[in-house]
Amino acid sequence: MKRHVAGAVTTLVSAARKEVSVVAALCAMAGGLFLFIHLAEETGEGDTHAFDMAVLSRLRRPDAPAVPIGPHWLTTSARDLTSLGSTTILVFLGLSAIGFLMMQGRRAAALLVLGSVGGALALSNGLKLVFQRARPDAAFRAIEATQFSFPSGHALISTAVYLTLGALIAHAIRERSLKLYVQLLAVLLVFAIGLSRIYLGVHWTTDVLAGWGMGAAWAMALWLITWWIERRSRLALGEAAP
Repeated sequence: MKRHVAGAVTTLVSAARKEVSVVAALCAMAGGLFLFIHLAEETGEGDTHAFDMAVLSRLRRPDAPAVPIGPHWLTTSARDLTSLGSTTILVFLGLSAIGFLMMQGRRAAALLVLGSVGGALALSNGLKLVFQRARPDAAFRAIEATQFSFPSGHALISTAVYLTLGALIAHAIRERSLKLYVQLLAVLLVFAIGLSRIYLGVHWTTDVLAGWGMGAAWAMALWLITWWIERRSRLALGEAAP
């Protein structure tokens, strides 16, 4: 009797944890979409320009707008960090992860990574063409950048890809503290990449905030779809079992 009760309690706790994760993912997705839509409306009306310009100006030297404030090593570090959000690096990491997962026979996880990379790239390029916001003036840039500014592609794509990879790695780890550590590292990396774009003068602050919002929403949407598919598969297997 005690074993049956303990098993039922364990099952209920496991289900509750999953439901909490689903609710958290839904909230994160909704929050990311709300942030993006709000910033898109405000940016389109020009209401964010004063704020964006104030942040950008405070990060530049008054006598040399193209030079960010702070020591030289900070600018070098920002350039190194921003490269981790480049399309080349993210596509390479994505393809590497897909190959690894396919070799393990984890097709669903491989499709999840493919969706995060491909979908984020499509969203970034498509939204830039829709809004066509100009980047900060070249006089403020510490590095060169092309394409339109809103939303930040580095922020959007890195958020989708690194959060997805972090979630997959955390899923394979049993220790809760290690899970949290991996997920926290992914968030910190995304945060650092976005800040580097503002610091280097190639994006407005609202570009990066919008990129984070849409990237998080996309990552959470893919996670929910994957969770739903896996749940239906387990239910189908359970019903098919004698």
